[in-house]
Amino acid sequence: MKINEFLGNEQLLKLQKTAFLCSRSITASAVLKCYDWAIAQREAGNCVISGFHSQLEKDVLHYLLKGKQPIIIALARGLKKKIEPELIKPLEEGRILIISPFDKTVKRVTEQTAEIRNKMMIELADNITIGYASKGGKLEKLLQSTEKEIIRLV
Repeated sequence: MKINEFLGNEQLLKLQKTAFLCSRSITASAVLKCYDWAIAQREAGNCVISGFHSQLEKDVLHYLLKGKQPIIIALARGLKKKIEPELIKPLEEGRILIISPFDKTVKRVTEQTAEIRNKMMIELADNITIGYASKGGKLEKLLQSTEKEIIRLV
């Protein structure tokens, strides 16, 4: 699956990358494990690729942005015209890459575009960390299609 558009440091794609995925609905016990994981990745300087779309994924991004490690944000839509203020400095520092398999005409995230984005992240990642996957959900089904190492936090 090809990256259609990007903004930021394309060299980050050459790094060892961990994809972080999480179901939209998550158990309370999993939330703290995800926060602890994010802090550990930040402190270790590990490159994380994620959609950072759900509330929990946004929280994980918040923890990661406090560090200096590289971050790849994979969009389930075309690139945005306006970059979030908290991303501007890390982008200027060359530690963020925003990628999308879609062009600018795709303006909304749908279940289908999210699935395409998740497949792209899994392809690009060296390993996968799952914050939480709902039993029988789309994420659980998607994970069955990869041979890559999967670490489940819960």
